[in-house]
Amino acid sequence: MTYDYDEQNIFAKILRGEIPNTTVKESEHALAFKDIAPQAPHHVVVIPKGPYVTADHFATEASDDEIADFWRTFGSICRELGVTPDQGAGYRLIANAGSDSGQEVPHFHMHILAGRPLGPMLNS
Repeated sequence: MTYDYDEQNIFAKILRGEIPNTTVKESEHALAFKDIAPQAPHHVVVIPKGPYVTADHFATEASDDEIADFWRTFGSICRELGVTPDQGAGYRLIANAGSDSGQEVPHFHMHILAGRPLGPMLNS
């Protein structure tokens, strides 16, 4: 499958420094920042620095170094926030892909939400 990456999406602009963000953590291959419309006391968005549209695009085309760095960055953020189940009450991880899921930005990203009970995943 071919993925068309939009270089003008908001996360690409954040990565280029054209739009400010509140950085939580940055690594060689990932950037994490506070969501501008938080849905929980802790709401962090984690993005790879490479031009990946969805999680499956990232998983199949990113280098091993990019994948390892991204997931290690995610893990260290959860630990630093104190939300891992062994430290606190846990977190929710959300990544949408495509129109049916409600993906709004065509750049792979994950939301870490924590700090309060989040209720059921989906309401029918």
